[in-house]
Amino acid sequence: MQAILALEDGRVFRGKSFGARAECSGEVVFNTSLTGYQEIFTDPSYAGQIVVLTNPHIGNYGTTPSDAEATRPYIEGLVTREFSPMSSNWRSTQVADEYLERYGVPVIAEIDTRAVVRHLRANGVMRGVIASGENLDVDALVAKARAIKKMEGTDLASVVSTKVAYEWDANEPKNQTGDSLLTAALGEDEKQMHVVAYDFGIKENILRMLTRENCRVTVVPAKTSAQDVLAMEPDGVFFSNGPGDPEPLEYAVENVKQLQGKKPIFGICLGHQIFGLALGGKTYKLKFGHHGGNHPIMNHQTGKVEITAQNHNFNVDPDSLPADVEKTHTNLNDQTLAGLKHKTDPMFSVQYHPEASPGPHDSHYLFKDFRKMMEEFKK
Repeated sequence: MQAILALEDGRVFRGKSFGARAECSGEVVFNTSLTGYQEIFTDPSYAGQIVVLTNPHIGNYGTTPSDAEATRPYIEGLVTREFSPMSSNWRSTQVADEYLERYGVPVIAEIDTRAVVRHLRANGVMRGVIASGENLDVDALVAKARAIKKMEGTDLASVVSTKVAYEWDANEPKNQTGDSLLTAALGEDEKQMHVVAYDFGIKENILRMLTRENCRVTVVPAKTSAQDVLAMEPDGVFFSNGPGDPEPLEYAVENVKQLQGKKPIFGICLGHQIFGLALGGKTYKLKFGHHGGNHPIMNHQTGKVEITAQNHNFNVDPDSLPADVEKTHTNLNDQTLAGLKHKTDPMFSVQYHPEASPGPHDSHYLFKDFRKMMEEFKK
């Protein structure tokens, strides 16, 4: 069946329909990862977005519950060059086509994704619509794309967040990494730490990595007050990744201010942007965002370059930060700020994914740093 990707500037791409035979809309972004497409499908940070995958062949190893970052896909739609109707991997429990159809996610394939990416790189991310069927009204689809609410000013974090607090079950087999390439987990003889994690769209591998450091993790809704968190008597507080613009999240920014100096706090991606705002900085939207698994990051504290996974559209303006904030990491692709820490209070954050699944693993040390910060704070 024919499918069309229509962009708000009038550019149209024609291909074949896979996944759900449905219409979807959202901001169109591209991801340069070579592997880990199921992790991309299920990353809540992609809520409100149609994802273009630059790797030309998608779906060849199928899907498995073990690779999911959430209970369902969060992408609005998928754009690929080739979409495999079959899987060739012993771990696969369902082919990618059936998986996305099951959750109502439309796919457009057999189009020139290189042309889509070059268009987005040149003109910036833009809103788009995927539709399937015969005799589609292209002008109407372009008009729909132009009518989509913009990402700027939109609070999507509270939409994807858990509605109730829960304890992460580290003993459940699917909640364990099972990755032989990881460094050894912290032994059970080490004192267990209690971490309260704000869910703005948290990826499950973050929870797995925290439990590897012998942390008991309580996950709470995005709008949980700092007072309620402190009442849980945590050893540390984590602010997660998530979709959308950080500026509307005034409740989260206020919580950081209330927790700063009272407990060690660690933020990833959206959490990092929230930290930046709470510390007096400003955020801005990137032209086409950072989405991929091979972004080089300079760690100014060690002088080493880390290869990282990234997925964000907004960034903290380093020039807006006050003098008591240290800029710890820089993205070497475009020199944007990639990490910060407070010079006196126990808090730090990064604008990338140190828990990256399936990888890279260069930045796993940050979870150990968080553990060490909690231990030192308790002394």
